[in-house]
Amino acid sequence: MALFTIGKKKKQDEERVIPPSALKVAFQEIFRSRTATVAFCTIVFILLFTFVGSLFLKSSQVTEMHILESYAGWGENGHIFGTDNGGRDIFKLLIMGGRNSIMIGLMVTLLCEVVGLVVGLVSGYFGGAIDNIIMRIVDFIQILPQMPILIVLVTVVPNYNAMTLVLLISMFGWTTEARYYRSFVLSQRERDYVLASKTSGSSNAKIMFREVLPNIASMIIIDVVLSVSGNIGIETGLSFIGYGLPPKTPSLGTLIGYANDPVNIIDRPWLWLPATIMLLIICLSINYVGQALQKAGDARQREN
Repeated sequence: MALFTIGKKKKQDEERVIPPSALKVAFQEIFRSRTATVAFCTIVFILLFTFVGSLFLKSSQVTEMHILESYAGWGENGHIFGTDNGGRDIFKLLIMGGRNSIMIGLMVTLLCEVVGLVVGLVSGYFGGAIDNIIMRIVDFIQILPQMPILIVLVTVVPNYNAMTLVLLISMFGWTTEARYYRSFVLSQRERDYVLASKTSGSSNAKIMFREVLPNIASMIIIDVVLSVSGNIGIETGLSFIGYGLPPKTPSLGTLIGYANDPVNIIDRPWLWLPATIMLLIICLSINYVGQALQKAGDARQREN
């Protein structure tokens, strides 16, 4: 009996010593806050609504025009959110457009994070002349007028499609990530574990990706979540002014673009209001979840 008690106590001591994983801490912080929990569930619902819903739709049928059903109002002729000037169902366009905008945001975020992380690691780890050269390139790209250049490139690039838009937005987006990660790597490169790895003869690549990278993993998660919201906004803004996704590709921005007509704002709110509300909910929900992840990444901000 005494041996059993000692063994049980030892096991409990080990459990107290082993820290919880970063993912577990993140979910604990999200579900600790009611606002973050609601935001997280909302994001899951929107993802299911757009990505799963789009599986039951065909893009050609959604964008097919039915002139006789033009400008049907809320619930008319079986259309939940009405129709646009071409008789296309707004509810179906919302599903497809939401999926496209979110997908663009995710792809841009992934590309920017990978490039920015590698550049930031190299710049912050080596420092000196390498850091100065990389940062001057970053500074030059950041002072360029992003939106006018994107508009010009969208106009002149041949065979323009969604992937082209992702590459064009990412062409500027990676610089912010590179500067962000560089600041964390600079604070890590003089730590004891890095110096010990150098002393033991580990290669620079191994130290960067096996030693330094795991120590900034929480910052990466936070930045990825918050960047998705901003990149969705960039795509939506470009599509709103007509320089985003191709005209035949539904987007939240193209739906909100119906608000450019004063008549639609007053008399036909079903054209632009659902997409506007969805975009607002997506951005707010992502930001609330991001705030919870920031607390999870910083032990000083966590609630006791």
